[in-house]
Amino acid sequence: MANKRIGVIVGSLRKESFNKKIAHFLIEHAPMGYDLAMIEIGQLALYNQDYDEGDSPAAYQPFREALKSLDAVIFVTPEYNRSVPGVLKNAIDVGSRPYGKNCWDGKPAWVISSSISNLSGFGANHHLRQSLVFLNMPTMQQPEVYLANCQNLFDDDGKLSNADTAKFLQQSLEAFIQFTEKVRV
Repeated sequence: MANKRIGVIVGSLRKESFNKKIAHFLIEHAPMGYDLAMIEIGQLALYNQDYDEGDSPAAYQPFREALKSLDAVIFVTPEYNRSVPGVLKNAIDVGSRPYGKNCWDGKPAWVISSSISNLSGFGANHHLRQSLVFLNMPTMQQPEVYLANCQNLFDDDGKLSNADTAKFLQQSLEAFIQFTEKVRV
């Protein structure tokens, strides 16, 4: 039996993004039977409904096909202005269109948010969850993952060095795997 595929979508394009580092930690700690892989979103042109009527940007179709091949999705996002970054919202829109062809439909989801402040991306986490409800993505409710002061969690090589956070993320990933088994048919 083939491994289950879980896509990891990061809401930050920055080269040294803390969210990318969190995503890489999860990918490196994928449990047996699961393949976690980053799904890139930075190449997606801004969504425009006119694309639904004709030629869409070249990057749209491979992105949509990648989404369709997934068994579940993990979102790792920073918070921009108390919400999700525009690049993440754009990816959500591209994957959900044209109307009636929602590539996200029914895929279990998990939201991780982080921030360099004490608020830990709470606003982004909850705004993203609102979109996921509409997209029909059952989203793991517990444990919630909000990582505050994330700039202090990594060593100079970009590896997660905070043992408590590493343990929490591994336990949360295991909870997500169990969640996907319950909700995905």
